[in-house]
Amino acid sequence: MQYDRIDARILEIVQKNNRLTSEVIGQLAGLSATACQRRLKRLRSLGIIEADVSIVSPKTVGRPIQMLVLVTLERERSDIIDRFKKVIKSSVEVVNGFYVTGDADFVLYVSARTMEDYEQFTRRFFYENPDIKGFKTMVIMDRVKAGFAVPIEAPSDD
Repeated sequence: MQYDRIDARILEIVQKNNRLTSEVIGQLAGLSATACQRRLKRLRSLGIIEADVSIVSPKTVGRPIQMLVLVTLERERSDIIDRFKKVIKSSVEVVNGFYVTGDADFVLYVSARTMEDYEQFTRRFFYENPDIKGFKTMVIMDRVKAGFAVPIEAPSDD
């Protein structure tokens, strides 16, 4: 069993606020602080909890320009896809990257200080990469919702 109902409750709690102490999380989930710590450690070691992060306001840290970029590769070959995944992971400007189905091969969430910085990024990241067939940029007007919370289904008691 990967996780049970109590683990599901813990996951719901930490997705809303991961700064709570094990004591508080335990109280909310009906556990002791020690049992809660053990479960959190197990959830992390299993990869169910991938990371503990803070969501930062891009505007307040000097990166007010945000874009979604649809990227199409020249060919869909595994070596080209893997190479582009590595490039995405190594770029600080790319906040999130997704390998997708549909008209584009990848969707990137990119932040920049200015449009000039974004233009320099496109030259370096897209135009100098022979594996890129094309890209389309959508400038984000307003970030309506930001988060990583996933709906948690508690397993049945079967």
